[in-house]
Amino acid sequence: MTTTRPASTASATSSVAYEVRKSPVHGNGVFALRPIGAGERIIEYKGERITWDEATDRAAKSGGPINHTFYFTLADGRVIDGGSRGNAARWINHACSPNCEAFEDEGKVYIHAMRDIDPGEELNYNYALIYDERHTPALKKLFACRCGTPGCTGTMLAPKKKTKKKTATV
Repeated sequence: MTTTRPASTASATSSVAYEVRKSPVHGNGVFALRPIGAGERIIEYKGERITWDEATDRAAKSGGPINHTFYFTLADGRVIDGGSRGNAARWINHACSPNCEAFEDEGKVYIHAMRDIDPGEELNYNYALIYDERHTPALKKLFACRCGTPGCTGTMLAPKKKTKKKTATV
């Protein structure tokens, strides 16, 4: 999930902050190589900018499920496809109690540290995926979370927004 934030800090230091390697959570992951300070901008999420329709078509053509892509939705409705011209940010895994968060600034998405991160620690952020259909047990299984954090909800899906029921007035 992205939130908009004013232009902010550049990397606190020029040394390489992370590396990609096998993750105990899922597939590849991104791990800190040096201490990363709270609020530090770590990496930009890069990739080809496409429409949501193109993203859906690409997922269907690849034969892969829509739940396993490197798509990042922008505020203007376009999508960053990290699987096409992407970078290491596409390997940052989901966690329900994350140490990073994503911010959108002028159409670019940056990953920032929410707290101090120690060397060797896996970087993660809450994907908070928005899915309009009903959140059935089968759908939640498709988007199952494997983070293992204390606050794990069991799913990478954002909670459905509650709608207020209208009450009749007399």
